[in-house]
Amino acid sequence: MGDTFPRGRTAVVGSATFGVGEMPGYSALEIAANAVRRALADADISLPEVDGLFIALPDDLFGGLSLAQYLGIHPRFTDNNRAGGASFMSHLVTAVMMLDAGYLDCAVIAYGANQRSSGGKLSTPARPDRWDAPYAPMYPLSFYALAAARHMHQYGTTREQLAEVAVAARGWANTNPEAFAKGPLSVEDVLSSRMISTPISARDCCLVTDGGAALVLTRMDRARDCPQPSVPILGAAAATWYNSLTQAEDVTVTAAAESGPRAMAMAGVTPAEIDVVQLYDAFTINTVLFLEDLGFCAKGEGGAFVSGGRIAPGGTLPVNTNGGGLSCCHPGMYGMFAMTEAVRQMRGTAANQIDGAKIALAHGNGGTLSAQATVIFGAPGTA
Repeated sequence: MGDTFPRGRTAVVGSATFGVGEMPGYSALEIAANAVRRALADADISLPEVDGLFIALPDDLFGGLSLAQYLGIHPRFTDNNRAGGASFMSHLVTAVMMLDAGYLDCAVIAYGANQRSSGGKLSTPARPDRWDAPYAPMYPLSFYALAAARHMHQYGTTREQLAEVAVAARGWANTNPEAFAKGPLSVEDVLSSRMISTPISARDCCLVTDGGAALVLTRMDRARDCPQPSVPILGAAAATWYNSLTQAEDVTVTAAAESGPRAMAMAGVTPAEIDVVQLYDAFTINTVLFLEDLGFCAKGEGGAFVSGGRIAPGGTLPVNTNGGGLSCCHPGMYGMFAMTEAVRQMRGTAANQIDGAKIALAHGNGGTLSAQATVIFGAPGTA
C-alpha cells in the first residue's frame, strides 16, 4: 500500500515554548498550558477555536482530558497517544489528516514537563519489559549503550566520534539564548566524563530540564489569514518496530530507515535537498544512527560523517541548531522541541538561523529506539 499525504495543504501557524531550562513552581500541565496560550497568541487564534488537542504528558495518562479541562475548552477530538519522544510527530500525522478531511479546523500539539525542578530525574511510567527486567538494565540508557557498543564493534565507530556529536550540539547552544547548557566543551571533556553504561558517559547523555512547547496547525486556506508566516507541512511518517531494543533484528538499524524515506517521498525531496536537520539526540549514538537511517550517509559511516565539525556551526549539514537535547533542553521527551526549532528555521526566526533554508527535517524517537517519526517542513511559499 502506498502512502497518501496532503502535501502542503496544512501548515503550522503558531509556535511557542515556555519555561525551557528551569521553571520551579509550575506543574507539567501548567507548563504545557502556558506554551499553548503563547502559541495561540502567535497565531492570533482564540482558545475556543481549538477543536483538536494532542498531548502526551510525562505524569498524566489522561493528559488530553486534563489539558482540555485546564484550558476550559471542549475539543471535538483529543489524542494522548504515547510513543515517547516520537509521540508529537505522530500526533502531527493524525492532526494533518483530520484537518485535511475537514473533521478539525484548528489543532494544537503540546507538551510540558517540570522534571528538573521537581527532582532532577527522568520521570516516565515506562519500564523495561518483563523479559529484560531480570537483567536490571538502566532504563533507557543501557539499551542505547547496547546499540552504541554494537555500532562500535561492527563499524569501528569510536568514542571520539560520538563525542563530536556532543561538542557540535554545545557549539550551537552557545549562541542560543534559550539553551540551558553553555560553555566550552571538548572531545576530551566528553571522553573523561563519568562512565555510566559503557560506552556511554555522562557527556554522551541528554540534559534533564523543565520546558514546554506547542504548535498550532490549520488548513492552508485559513493559514493565510494568520499574522505569522505559515510553515507548510510537506510530509510526515511514523514507524514502530518493537518496544524493547532487545527484540530488534539489528540494533544498529532503527525504524527511521522506514519513516524517513516515506516522509521524504511524500514531500518530494531527498536528503541532499534538506537544509536543516533536527534530531532527537537523547544520547550521542542517536545522532549517528539517525543520520545513517535517514539517508544522509551510508550505514556504518555515521561516525566519520559527524567528525571534523560537519554538523557543528559552520559545517556542511546544520544538525540540532538549537543545541538539541544534549545542550538546549530535554524535559523528558524532546520531540516537540525538534519540531519547534524546525519551524523557527523555516520562519527565519531561529537564534542560529541558517541563511536561505527552505526545507527542514524534524525527527522524533521513542522508547529504546523503538518508535520513530519524521516530519518535513517547508519555508513559506514552498508548498
